Amino acid sequence: MTRFEALSQSRNRTYHTVVEEGRRSDVFGIHVFNEDKMLQFLTKEALDKVKSAIFQGTKIDRKIADQVAEGMKAWALSMGATHYTHWFQPLTGATAEKHDAFFDILPDGRAMEKFGGAQLVQQEPDASSFPSGGIRNTFEARGYTAWDPTSPAFIYKTTLCIPTIFVAYTGEALDNKAPLLRALHAIDESATAVAQYFDKNVRKVYATLGWEQEYFLVDKALAQSRPDLAMAGRTLVGSPAPKGQQLDDHYFGVIPNRVLVFMSELEKECTKLGIPVKTRHNEVAPNQFELAPVHEEANLSVDHNLLLMDVMEEIADKHNFTVLFHEKPFAGVNGSGKHNNWSLATDTGVNLLSPGSTPMKNLQFLTFFVNTIKAVDTYEELLRSSIASASNDYRLGGNEAPPTILSIFIGKQLTDVLDELEGVSKGKLSPEEKTELKLNVVGKIPEILLDNTDRNRTSPFAFTGNKFEMRGVGAKTNCAKPMTILNTIVAKQLVDFKKEVDALIHKKNLKKDEAVFNVLREYIKTSKRIRFDGDGYGREWQEAANRRKLRNNQTAPAALQILTDKTSVALFDEMDVMSEVELKAHQEVELEAYVFHLQIEGRVLGEMVFNHILPAAVRYQNQLLENIRGLKEVYGAAHKKVAEPQLNLLEQIGEHMLALKKLTTDMTEARRRSNGLSTINRKAQSYCNSVKPYFQQIREHSDKLEKLIADDLWPFVKYSELLFTN
Repeated sequence: MTRFEALSQSRNRTYHTVVEEGRRSDVFGIHVFNEDKMLQFLTKEALDKVKSAIFQGTKIDRKIADQVAEGMKAWALSMGATHYTHWFQPLTGATAEKHDAFFDILPDGRAMEKFGGAQLVQQEPDASSFPSGGIRNTFEARGYTAWDPTSPAFIYKTTLCIPTIFVAYTGEALDNKAPLLRALHAIDESATAVAQYFDKNVRKVYATLGWEQEYFLVDKALAQSRPDLAMAGRTLVGSPAPKGQQLDDHYFGVIPNRVLVFMSELEKECTKLGIPVKTRHNEVAPNQFELAPVHEEANLSVDHNLLLMDVMEEIADKHNFTVLFHEKPFAGVNGSGKHNNWSLATDTGVNLLSPGSTPMKNLQFLTFFVNTIKAVDTYEELLRSSIASASNDYRLGGNEAPPTILSIFIGKQLTDVLDELEGVSKGKLSPEEKTELKLNVVGKIPEILLDNTDRNRTSPFAFTGNKFEMRGVGAKTNCAKPMTILNTIVAKQLVDFKKEVDALIHKKNLKKDEAVFNVLREYIKTSKRIRFDGDGYGREWQEAANRRKLRNNQTAPAALQILTDKTSVALFDEMDVMSEVELKAHQEVELEAYVFHLQIEGRVLGEMVFNHILPAAVRYQNQLLENIRGLKEVYGAAHKKVAEPQLNLLEQIGEHMLALKKLTTDMTEARRRSNGLSTINRKAQSYCNSVKPYFQQIREHSDKLEKLIADDLWPFVKYSELLFTN
């Protein structure tokens, strides 16, 4: 499809108006096998066992699994389902599913709908066909998916989807969900033990997550006309439109009608699937939008985000849109993130990162608040690795995306509180010090936080009132990756904290609150370097961060090296989250993905230059030459003066064509050399340092040609068309 055919198809579409039907609460979760459905379709014994598995982590035996499967099948068939699948999260970053029909044949030849405990609990997809980082070879294809009862089954279209983990025959995790579940178990145990300092009734602590999904919507015909958007997910060339986001007029503006129709249908489908979407609005860049849900338990929230992205793509296609999750699909305007808002909640209904109304509740808040800061300070490089990818490298460090240096924003008021707490004397507190502490520090936190609404969009990790917001997560990243690392490091920190507090209580005979204060005071001092409330983009911060010994891993290959560092291996082993084999596999998969993404971009860019851009330039050169010949016939020897603009254009176009050909040829050769390297680590570094720099140089010459060549000859849909057609 040519550029003008795509534009014509886009402009000739018929759009519909928004029709809101009924209350969303009436249909919330109707496609989910939740507790309401289990009450109808399960025996009391089976329901109790499933709830016990969800809340206490107990195992479900095969007899109960058969009962659950029978009830689940009956419900699914009543909803019109014909197939079932184990829905899992391989290391591709997306979801995977293999559908099997309920239909089966009995020995006597009769047909029936069949689904038992064996099919519910476990299936065997081909493990060699998914990224495994060397854990599985092609001749070692066996892998297992295993039911995760903590995330409810749901029906999508006509298929019963059962959330599962994915592991190798030898037991190693081949997915993102298994490590996440282990990390959530670790944070539950460690946080519960600490929370019981303040409330003995706490029996469980949940990590909660609320993601904010940013995305672009582009007309499908326009997107499909561009090979870079179709194959790389971003525009590899493209001159900025005369108008971009300079006026900030798109942000929170009136949602275009066609987009609103898409959003309405999306929300309706999400509601049926139990995804509690709540917020929708225009984002900063043209044709960029955001969707956010009510916060949920982290595992369920991760599943819902992945399901949402699948649903978005399907509904966007239905409305003749292409949804772009790439972190930087367009140069010169904001990229797309997926801010992860994280907190901890108890089974008694308390948010552990929310200040309370009494000094003791605020001591609890400070305990989890300061320990989180300490965890990020200790493992800042590891947390940075959780958001590393080829696509996110294009986004981080500008246009409201946080920089690659990890720091924490807490605001002036809380900084003052921590400074006051740091000044408290060490050891046993005098009565006067206790009173001063409770009245002047702990007791005034709620009042302070009433006005603590400042935001810092350049902060990678910001406290926002009752949660921490991790802003660096990329729009297409599986939230399981940053959530696994964040919960692991905080769990480890809480384990260490409890050991230190208990030691002071038993060995130094300090009261519990005095012991807590003393340990927190030291943490405040030793983690001070990670706190920063200023401009994260400034050169001054880079210099200050260097003095503070904070790492600045600006690229994914550099950031991912920490995964196999001995401190990381020891951490994940101690917390029983990932083995050294799994860590090495995850690192290798991430580096492979980095290489493949840049390899694809390089190939697409080469084809665009030689098959589209240079031929268009030649056609325009021919038009100019024909015009010059005509002028010569009319003006004779005086034609050079008359044709000076055309001659200048020819010269400029020729210079850019020459540069494009040389740079693209050199890039292809650099890619060939990188492909010949022996290890994935060396390949990734080579692609990063030797291949990727050509992309921007090639783009600069292409974009200048776009401005010089006649509009009707330029082969690609332009930014002004992609970003302002809706």
